[in-house]
Amino acid sequence: MQIKHITSFLETLSPLAYQESYDNSGLLVGDPLAEVENVLVSLDVTEEVVQEAIEKKCQLIISHHPIVFSGLKSITGKNYVERTVAMAIKNDVALYAIHTNLDNVQAGVNNRIGEVLGVINRKILDPKKGILKKLIVFVPDTHSEKLSKALFEAGAGYIGNYDECSYQSSGKGSFRAGNDTNPHVGEKGKRHYEKETKLEVVVPIDKLGGVLKSMFESHPYEEVAYDLVNLENSHPNVGAGMIGDLPEPVDTMTFLKHIKSTMQAESLRYTDFIQEKVQRIAWCGGSGSFLLNKAKASGADIFITSDFKYHQFFDSENQIVIADIGHYENEQYTKDLIAEQLKKNFSSFAVLLADTNTNPINYL
Repeated sequence: MQIKHITSFLETLSPLAYQESYDNSGLLVGDPLAEVENVLVSLDVTEEVVQEAIEKKCQLIISHHPIVFSGLKSITGKNYVERTVAMAIKNDVALYAIHTNLDNVQAGVNNRIGEVLGVINRKILDPKKGILKKLIVFVPDTHSEKLSKALFEAGAGYIGNYDECSYQSSGKGSFRAGNDTNPHVGEKGKRHYEKETKLEVVVPIDKLGGVLKSMFESHPYEEVAYDLVNLENSHPNVGAGMIGDLPEPVDTMTFLKHIKSTMQAESLRYTDFIQEKVQRIAWCGGSGSFLLNKAKASGADIFITSDFKYHQFFDSENQIVIADIGHYENEQYTKDLIAEQLKKNFSSFAVLLADTNTNPINYL
């Protein structure tokens, strides 16, 4: 199995187009054509993790957090990032990161946290904008069904949990074929009128290339008349954080203790209780303080995340309980999520979970 086959699969689950602008997900070190027999899955990449990969004869490390967030201007070993990258290169260990793109998909990091905590009715807290386009294409009535089918199969036409969504209207198109053309209908040099269907579908940006390819291959015309329109609509299944419900109201302190135990947190920082029980739950894997206002606006009783600063706790404004459980703690199950998907879909290489604890924080 080559690295590119593994990474292509991961990018169908969590497209790179869904990562945040500051992120650096993808293949960071290594040859995509290199063969893989063993894969090590880790939350972070450190020198210790690379050493573990070497000892376990793993040719690829898949981590949640990228070892390189911004460009390296040198690799001289002056910090742990440079030393880790150099060590991986020297020992032919490829490094792949699947970070905010895995945070942002419906079945990603936040969904796993919700599963672990026992939250139902899970949905994206802050759906992402700017990742949808509308494709409008004009096709002869005789070929509208064939083209629709091709576009749907390529990934167009999804709206929420509905698929094969389109809008079609009939009209009359005109064109005049030039001397160097081979028109499907009409004659060269004469204006032709054709009964056509105006077909409109929504396309997520990660599917756009494949959808356009299918459009050109399935359309009978040499020159396809089509429009691409940027949409400001939010994608309901892509975005930051999640919100859901407990099956029934739970005593607030009881639920906090459940969080601490389930997420294996050494400590849990929280604000004053607003009410005796909680049921509506919001959460975000990693650093989620930027979603506090969204969590409050959603009517959540509690917001679970990490990396809140001292003064940010005041922003709860007695409207919501903030529960900060630590960055490593709230993303630790990401390893299992990645490994499960790989094991489910591949049998040609071994998938190993890293034993190295990469949490840089210790507690007394």
